[in-house]
Amino acid sequence: MSPHISVIKGDGIGIDVADATLFLIERALSAVAAAPLNMRFIEAGAGYFAETGKDMEPGGEVAAGKSDAIFLGAIGLPSIRHDDGTEISPHLRLRDMYGLYAGVRPVKAYPNIPGPLADARGQDIDMVIIRESTEGLFYSAAVHGRSEVSPNEVRETMLITRDVSERLHDFAFRLAARRKEQGGKGRVTCVDKANVFTAMAFFREIFDNIATNHPTITADHCYVDAMALTMVRNPWDLDVLVTENMFGDILSDLAGGLVGGMGMAACGEIGDEIGLFQPAHGSAPDIIGQDKANPLAAILSGAMMLDYLAETTGAKHYDKAASLIHRAVETGFSDNLIRPVEFGGDMGTKSVVAALDQLITAPKIANSQGGS
Repeated sequence: MSPHISVIKGDGIGIDVADATLFLIERALSAVAAAPLNMRFIEAGAGYFAETGKDMEPGGEVAAGKSDAIFLGAIGLPSIRHDDGTEISPHLRLRDMYGLYAGVRPVKAYPNIPGPLADARGQDIDMVIIRESTEGLFYSAAVHGRSEVSPNEVRETMLITRDVSERLHDFAFRLAARRKEQGGKGRVTCVDKANVFTAMAFFREIFDNIATNHPTITADHCYVDAMALTMVRNPWDLDVLVTENMFGDILSDLAGGLVGGMGMAACGEIGDEIGLFQPAHGSAPDIIGQDKANPLAAILSGAMMLDYLAETTGAKHYDKAASLIHRAVETGFSDNLIRPVEFGGDMGTKSVVAALDQLITAPKIANSQGGS
């Protein structure tokens, strides 16, 4: 049976990159003789809010939760905000509703992408940041009303719970084990500020306890400020990082900058029952309608979704379709066939998609993935 996904295209370039991703997913599934996705489209975002006063269509949250996965383009426009000054962000509510605690941010360098690091080892960057996505300092932002507001001060809550942290750390170690089977370093680093915050010391204690269940994986710690330095000085030594929500938000953007920019920043937010997949970048209102968006973060997020669906639903050949997309991106950069505007190249969204389409449907790639 075909998996069911809910699609929220959202705002700005989110619409373009979502369309690009869904097109290439369809092409990759066809290339490996896999069943197509069943898709339901849900209206949500700042544009929808401006028209209706609601940030998501009636019943949208429930419909999304009934899917096997959710795919999101991008949400929010700086010019459209709630009365309290915050942007429109119903996806934060979906995280909270469905317990999407593991924010998975792959960080991989590709050939011929200009990066800020002078050291040639920058081309060896291949790590994953696991950002806890339902608690931490974002807890107050998940649903309006959790902040304590008065005329003279505002207080936000950092929430760390044992249950969520145990599942998060176990997720990180299991991911490191899978990466080790494929040649990875087999290492998980807990990134915290345990020398200052009791909540972070608690987070680290739980990490250490979970580490004893995974003796084949190296476990270590790093304070978040020291990790920011490490990510600039020698990021090629890192494997899997697991951290609190706010720290993960900041470090994953830094990591994106190391491998070209947010146009390469894929993201999956995984819970025990469902996953949401989206590019980590925003809606980029300054380039809406100009065919300048780099669709690769969305496309790589779509490939993550295919792997997730293969594992959670048993969808036949979906993992092969994901591999096909990953190989097309790798070949596209190594052979200089994709040159996004974001990196100073001459190819807009449509041209990048067309080039990847040719690589995905090329017999030499399809045959190597067992397609037909």
